[in-house]
Amino acid sequence: MKFLISMHINPAVLDALTDEEKAAIGDGHARFIEALKESGELINTQALVDPSQAAVVSVRHGQPVVTDGPFLESKEYLGGFYLIDCEDKERAIELAAQIPDAAIEGLGIEVRQVMFADGPSEA
Repeated sequence: MKFLISMHINPAVLDALTDEEKAAIGDGHARFIEALKESGELINTQALVDPSQAAVVSVRHGQPVVTDGPFLESKEYLGGFYLIDCEDKERAIELAAQIPDAAIEGLGIEVRQVMFADGPSEA
């Protein structure tokens, strides 16, 4: 079964962390990625830039309209994700609990089963 584990970031929470705490998060992700590779459960992982660097595209009267910045005014945003293939939802939740962000108050980890997928990562 495939699951998307998404990490929701609150920049105010991250800004309040010490450099050591931020480094520990990075080190924790590196260990988590290595463990997923070893278990064969990792399909893909991506980290996203800050939403201030995003572009929002909509089509109005048949023409694309592009605006800078995030789509939603929100204190939280999608920071990255892990796409995994594991036995069941319980295992996906077990894995999500190992992500260092899960232990930080104000950050969130969401686990959702993939309903449909296509493309190179389906190999």
